[in-house]
Amino acid sequence: MLDETVQHQLLDQARRAREYAYAPYSNFKVGAAVLTAAGEIFSGCNIENASLGATICAERVAILTAVAAGRRDLTALAVIADTPDPVAPCGLCRQMLAEFSPDCL
Repeated sequence: MLDETVQHQLLDQARRAREYAYAPYSNFKVGAAVLTAAGEIFSGCNIENASLGATICAERVAILTAVAAGRRDLTALAVIADTPDPVAPCGLCRQMLAEFSPDCL
C-alpha cells in the first residue's frame, strides 16, 4: 500500500497533466501519473488525433515518458478523468503496464 502522501502526489500530478490533454474530438480529458521504485513521478495526458488509431492515452504517455528517462521499474499508476467516477486503463494501456509494471494491474 502506498503512503497517503505519495498517493496525493500521484493524483495531483495526474490532475495537472490532465490540464494539458488534447481532446478536441471526444472532449474526454485524462491525466495519468506513474511512480517508480525510486519515488520519481512521471505524468502524461491523452492526445487525440483525427485518425483515432493515432490517439494515445494518458497512461501510455506517462509510462513512455518514464521509460524514455530510463525508468522501467514502475510501482503505481494514478488516472484522473473529467468525470465524477473512476476510470480504468484501456486494453492497450493494460498491456503496456503488464510489460513494465505487472504489479500495477
